[in-house]
Amino acid sequence: MKLSTHARVEFGISSAYIQYSRSGPEMLGECHAMSRAEITTPEVLSEESVVELSLRPQRLEEFIGQQKVKDNLQLAIDAALARGEPLDHAIFYGPPGLGKTTLAELIARELRVNIRTTSGPALEKPGDLVGTLTNLRSGDILFIDEIHRLRPVIEEFLYPAMEDYKIDIRLSEGPKAQTITMPIERFTLIGATTRFGMLTPPMRARFGIEQRLNYYSPEDLELIVRRTGDVLKVVIETAGAKEIARRSRGTPRVANRLLRRVRDYAQVRADGVITEDVARAALAMLDVDQFGLDDMDGRILRAIIEKFDGGPVGVATISAALGEDASTLEEVYEPFLVQQGFLQRTPRGRVATPMAYRHFGYAPPAVAAEQVALF
Repeated sequence: MKLSTHARVEFGISSAYIQYSRSGPEMLGECHAMSRAEITTPEVLSEESVVELSLRPQRLEEFIGQQKVKDNLQLAIDAALARGEPLDHAIFYGPPGLGKTTLAELIARELRVNIRTTSGPALEKPGDLVGTLTNLRSGDILFIDEIHRLRPVIEEFLYPAMEDYKIDIRLSEGPKAQTITMPIERFTLIGATTRFGMLTPPMRARFGIEQRLNYYSPEDLELIVRRTGDVLKVVIETAGAKEIARRSRGTPRVANRLLRRVRDYAQVRADGVITEDVARAALAMLDVDQFGLDDMDGRILRAIIEKFDGGPVGVATISAALGEDASTLEEVYEPFLVQQGFLQRTPRGRVATPMAYRHFGYAPPAVAAEQVALF
């Protein structure tokens, strides 16, 4: 069975109608088999959509981390409520799994308005948005995930809607085609993207609020793990929460996923309590090491070291060697490896750092160390 493409979520005195581009099982099995690469991917998995909804905070003040973003949003929300006006159009950008969708839903709760959610790839023609825009009430929110993947015709259709709150509807095709202009209620468009640079300049210019979400600190992730443990009614010790947090790649989505897998291990092979030793044993079984590196991270670094003498090597070559999509390597795996100091991006290609050599038990060659220093 599949989830309905529309799910209704009650937001206090109002409701939100959320359209999902992904479907998942109606009944989620917690022990669902998961590949090694999926364990630490920051992308949302189809079978996790229902679980993620239950774990999300209900108020902006409950949102953990991203303090600067929260302060700026709270200020904008308070000002909009005081003036009785819709919030300015907003764009959230940053790596996947950091809470962009959650923030959009929390803004709707704080403003006590409805939110309608869709994604860039799901919108193929302007007609796909006409019904949504004409049904929005004053102050309502339209949330578009992966907004950088909007087709140009959709972007052009949105420009007058965002600026003048009007849409142009074509009644027919051909040389005698007629177009009527229809006014719509003042609304707020919130976009989310992992590739801010791919937004066209005209689209970027129409957002009054731009907020970047950064990777979370281990301390914030520990709080998130403990909060999720309370929601899931899991007994977790402080040391166990810290162990999961520091292996979560700075991403709450990964932290929550690891916690659910460690919970399974604790229930089956321990007494149900997640201690430091239980967390370490469970994460070792999942091939997640002390730095949060998983099987795919290891394959990437080993390929650079063993097959290409530590680099520099192009991402297309690495992609061919691993049989993995180049864009997936660039967007999902490389940012974390670069941030942790295992990989460097240079004008000539990717280079494994001395830290990567030592982590996998190799002696870093002096020539490679000098080349890394040059870039």
